[in-house]
Amino acid sequence: MDLRLIVITDRALAAPRAVEDVVRAALEAGAPAIQLRDKSADARALFDQARALRRLTRAHGALLFVNDRLDVALAAGADGVHLGPDDLPVAAARRVVPPDFLVGFSTDEPELARRAAADGAVYIGCGAVFGTSTKDVGNQRIGPEGLRRVVEAVAVPVIGIGGVTADNAAELARAGAAGAAVVGAVMKAPDVADVVRRLLAPFSH
Repeated sequence: MDLRLIVITDRALAAPRAVEDVVRAALEAGAPAIQLRDKSADARALFDQARALRRLTRAHGALLFVNDRLDVALAAGADGVHLGPDDLPVAAARRVVPPDFLVGFSTDEPELARRAAADGAVYIGCGAVFGTSTKDVGNQRIGPEGLRRVVEAVAVPVIGIGGVTADNAAELARAGAAGAAVVGAVMKAPDVADVVRRLLAPFSH
C-alpha cells in the first residue's frame, strides 16, 4: 500500500481543465493514490466519476479511494473509502467490505486515531497541518508537532493533509508521516508532473 502521496480531486480548482486530465498527469508523474472527493455530486454522478478514475488508476497501478461514500466506492470497484468522524463508523464499514478493501479515517486526535486503527482503519489522514482553504475547519492548524502526536499514537501509516505544498512536504516526513494528501497543490498546478515529483521526493527513501 503506497500512500506517499494521495491526490484529492476538486473540480473547481482543476478548472478549466477536467479532473480526469489533472489526475492522468499526476498518475503519469508517479502519484500512487487518488481520492475522489466531490461534495456537490449526486450518487450517480459520483459513481460515473469513480468509474472513470478507476480506469485511470488501474492503468497506472495506483490506488483509488472515494471520500465519504462507501456505497459508491464499492459499486465502482474502488480500492477503498476515506471516512471522517461524521461518516459511517470505521467498524461498521469494516464489517461489510471485502477483507482487502482499504478504509482510511480522518482525525487530528491521537485517541480517535488509536480507536480508528483498532476498528480497522489502515491509515489515518491527519490535519489540517498547515491550515487549509479547501475545507471549513476555521483557523485550525495543528502544525508538524500535532501531526507527530498522531504518528506516535498509532502503528498504521499517518498521512499529513491541510495546506501541504511541494515546499513544506518535507516537514511532514520529518514529523514521521508516511505521506502527504493534497488538493490545491496538484489540482491548481500549472505543471502537475513537476509538483507531484517534488511532493513525492521527501517520502521516497
